[in-house]
Amino acid sequence: MYLRTAALRLLPAALLWLTACSESNTNTKAGSVKEETMASTADAIDKTKPAPATAAPAAASGTATRPDRIAAPDTAYAQDVAMFLGGLQPSQHSNLTALAATPAWQAFAKDQDKSWDKYRATHTTRMTKWASTELDSVHASSPTIFYPFSGPDFLNVFTMFPTSQTYVLMGLEPVGSIPARTSLENPKLLPAVKTSLWSVLNFSFFRTNDMAVDLKSVELDGALPLMMLFAARTGNQITGIRPVQLDAAGQLQDAPKDSIQTPDPKAIPGVEMKLRGPDGQPKTVYYFSADLSDWKLTAKSAPLEFVRHLGPLTTYVKSATYLMHKSYFNKVRRTVLRRSRYILQDDSGIAMKYFQKGAWQFNYYGTYRRPINLFAKQYQPELTAAYHDTVNKPKPLPFGTGYNWRQTDSNLLLAKRLIPLAD
Repeated sequence: MYLRTAALRLLPAALLWLTACSESNTNTKAGSVKEETMASTADAIDKTKPAPATAAPAAASGTATRPDRIAAPDTAYAQDVAMFLGGLQPSQHSNLTALAATPAWQAFAKDQDKSWDKYRATHTTRMTKWASTELDSVHASSPTIFYPFSGPDFLNVFTMFPTSQTYVLMGLEPVGSIPARTSLENPKLLPAVKTSLWSVLNFSFFRTNDMAVDLKSVELDGALPLMMLFAARTGNQITGIRPVQLDAAGQLQDAPKDSIQTPDPKAIPGVEMKLRGPDGQPKTVYYFSADLSDWKLTAKSAPLEFVRHLGPLTTYVKSATYLMHKSYFNKVRRTVLRRSRYILQDDSGIAMKYFQKGAWQFNYYGTYRRPINLFAKQYQPELTAAYHDTVNKPKPLPFGTGYNWRQTDSNLLLAKRLIPLAD
C-alpha cells in the first residue's frame, strides 16, 4: 500500500495510464506496457520523502482544523458520512439524506454497488474463505494487528483478520479530518472518490499520489475519510472517532484541541476510530501519520515505542514498495521480527535473508515471480527456490494481491515464530 505520495510523483505519466486497464484484461498488451513504462523508474522509489502538509478544510462543526488534527465529531454524523462516501444510504434522520437523493449521488451509489459487487466476487469472498482456513489458528492468537506502510487500507487488513480487536495502521498520508457538509456538497467529490478507489478495487493497492491529488481537490485531506468509507463497506459501524497523538515516549494521548497551541515537535499525529463489527464485537483502529525510515525514527521513535508496548503482534504487510528490504528501514524491520508471533506478507515485506534461520516456520501461497520492473533489484532467489520445492509445495492462493496483482502471479507468505518472543 506504500506506493507513496512522494515516490509516485516521480513516476512517468505512462505508468499512471495503467489504471484504465481492466483486471480481466490479463492477456492484452497492457501488461507489457506496464512493465516497460515502469522500467525507467527502477530507482525512483529510493527517493521517497513524506509529502508536505497542506491546509485542511473546515471540520464538521465549521471550525478550521489542521490536516493532522480532526475535530471530535458527532458519532451519528461520522457514520452517515462514511455511508455517504461509500455509496450507501445514510440513516433516515441524517441531514445528508437530501444530498443522497440527488441524481448525482444516486448514480454514484449505483456505480459503487456494481464495483463493490465485483470486488466481493474477485477478492473479498475468496479472501474470507481462504483466511478462515489458512489463518484459523492465526486468528485465534491475533488480538492486535500491526500494518506498517498501510496508508488508509483498513479494507484488506479487516478482510484478512476480521476477528481481531485492535488494528494499528501507519503511513505517510496525513491523518485528515471528517469531511464537512460543504465538502460533501462539492460536485467534484463523488468523481474524486470513485477515481481514488479505482486502483484498490481493481489492482488491490492504492495509487497514492493520484489519491492525494484527487481528494485534496475536494477537501478530503488524509487517510481518515477512506478509512471511514472502508469501515462502512465492510459492515462495521463507527461508534467513535477521537484525535490522538503519540508523545515522545510513544504514549497515546489526546491530540491538542486548541489549534493555537504549539504542537509537540516530537509528537506523532493520529486518530482512533472505534467500531462495532458485523458480529457486534467492539474494535479499535488506530492510524498514525509517521515516516518509518531509520533517519526519521532516530528523531521520532514514538511509533515503534508504541508498537513495542502492544504485546505480541501479528504483522500484515502488502504492497510496501520493498522498503524493509533496505538497510535504512532496519529499525521497523527489527521491531516486526522481534515482536511478531505471525507475519503475513507478500514479497514486498521483509526479505527472506532477514528471518533468523530455525526461528520461523514458513507457509508459501500462490506464485512467486520476479518483481515488476520498478522493483527488479528486490528479486529474491531464496523465494524462487522455496516456490520450486517439490517436497513442500506452495499452496494455492485464490485471489490476487500486491504489485503482481493478477491471481496467477500473486504470492503470500505466512511466517510463524518457533522461538519465544524477545523481551
